[in-house]
Amino acid sequence: MSFMRNARKKRDIPITGFMAKWYDKNTRGSRILEMKRYADLVSEATAKGAQVLEVAPGPGFLAIELARRGFVVTGVELSEDFVAIEKKNAQAEGVSVEFKQGNASDLPLPEGKFDFVVCSAAFKNFSKPLKALDEMYRVLKPGGIALVLDMNRENTPEDIEEEMQNYPDMKGFDRFFVKFSFKTFLRNGAYSQKEFQDMIAETRFARSEIKKYGIGFQVWLYK
Repeated sequence: MSFMRNARKKRDIPITGFMAKWYDKNTRGSRILEMKRYADLVSEATAKGAQVLEVAPGPGFLAIELARRGFVVTGVELSEDFVAIEKKNAQAEGVSVEFKQGNASDLPLPEGKFDFVVCSAAFKNFSKPLKALDEMYRVLKPGGIALVLDMNRENTPEDIEEEMQNYPDMKGFDRFFVKFSFKTFLRNGAYSQKEFQDMIAETRFARSEIKKYGIGFQVWLYK
């Protein structure tokens, strides 16, 4: 069992300080393109003007893109440093997003507020994944949708090579580190499709669908 899997069983670990700043700066180009694709998925699944929650938004790229598209967006992030970065990035882009500090397993939000909840590239890091799913269910309106986008532990070397084609401008050490991360600790810490299915079976979601894409999954959950 990987270090990430052992560590996340004990507590949620925020990305802070230098690493938060590095992530914001060095993944900006590649992640923003990816976030536009994720925003397309949200836009296709819910109406413009809907209340959307992003859980663990990191630097806030997806939340900002959703706000730009006319959604009313809230973000809940564990790292206080990332919350500060998110607010700065949203201000620079001229959009309004309500960013809050909080834990995915205990969202500081009222029941039944949101039409859509999205979480990208963070779910594998949660120490209480089932509780996080329960919280997503709690804050959704009846008929609401949650979408978890994360890595598939069973992806192949070929999947990773294809994924790297999405980052043509990433060079040198940054490219090496991202590819190394995909092959090692990120993949080792991720869930398989069966593990996702087993977790979902313990929740109150009415139905679900798991779609493989690239090196990861789209996990669709319907209240």
